[in-house]
Amino acid sequence: MKAGIFVAAKTVQPGTVEKPVPQDGQALIKVAYGGICGTDMMIYAGKHPRAQAPLVMGHEFSGVVEAVVNVQDFKPGDRVAIEPYLTCGKCAACRAGQSHVCATLRCIGIDRDGGFAEYVSVPADHLHRLPDSVSDEEGALVEPLAVAVHTVRRSDLKLGDSVAILGAGPIGLLIGMVAKQAGAGKVFISDISPYRLNTARQLGLTAINAREADITEAVMDYTNGVGADVVFEVAGTASTAKQMISCIKTQGKIVVVSVFKEPPAIDLAAMHFREISMTTTRCASSRDFATAIQLMEEKTVDVTPLISHKLSLEQIKQGFEVMENTELSLKVLFHP
Repeated sequence: MKAGIFVAAKTVQPGTVEKPVPQDGQALIKVAYGGICGTDMMIYAGKHPRAQAPLVMGHEFSGVVEAVVNVQDFKPGDRVAIEPYLTCGKCAACRAGQSHVCATLRCIGIDRDGGFAEYVSVPADHLHRLPDSVSDEEGALVEPLAVAVHTVRRSDLKLGDSVAILGAGPIGLLIGMVAKQAGAGKVFISDISPYRLNTARQLGLTAINAREADITEAVMDYTNGVGADVVFEVAGTASTAKQMISCIKTQGKIVVVSVFKEPPAIDLAAMHFREISMTTTRCASSRDFATAIQLMEEKTVDVTPLISHKLSLEQIKQGFEVMENTELSLKVLFHP
């Protein structure tokens, strides 16, 4: 079957691999669309600690069930989104129903071949049925939207809360949309990409160009010097690690979404004196996937403005090159 293959750092190419054969309890999925995410870009750069070439990347994807083996809940022809996390089922987190933070969490498209291919075999209990009103393209964004849903849940955001989001990539923008839907008041979002900031404005967010203005000043002006109720750090830079503390209110809550490539310097004393809370977030639960699909079905969150490119697997090299330029891209989808 056709696939897009990561073969070395900065090198992806179209090729062929063996079509998978589903095992007991698995479904064979004919992929409709698969999207590039920040983790894929880390793999592409040769900096992911686990992913090894040759690898078929892609953990954000939708498709149609082609075949099942000893599966009752799904049948050929069902349109689905995939929950790509592979868990042990035995650790304390899994036993507590929190398998998205499994002690040995692995992921389709990172630790085994994924969705940048014509077919993928997946455990059937990792499938989520897509309603007719949700397109295949939207289905490929269920996973990142579920991450945004999980992130906003972790923030304990309340009706009318002011929000600052540091980073206007796909996850930052999705967090902004989910936060608005959850009842946030003013939502500020900062970035250095005019293209991404323009998308943020189209989505009803207050966009701040970090090269031209300071989001802390904008937040403080709006809140009369109080600060944001909730801050989401989604950029993973030294500057945003400082800003997340400077623009939060006393007793506010910071949610760190980024996986920092280098340990950032954090002013813990400033947090201590103002009783600032900080939490982190990882992946999403099955409940979050269900909520993401519901938001799409009810049209309360529209993910389509984030889809900047739809390419074939033969164009996989172009897709990753485009994703490196934040002035051109947000979400690149491959259609096998």
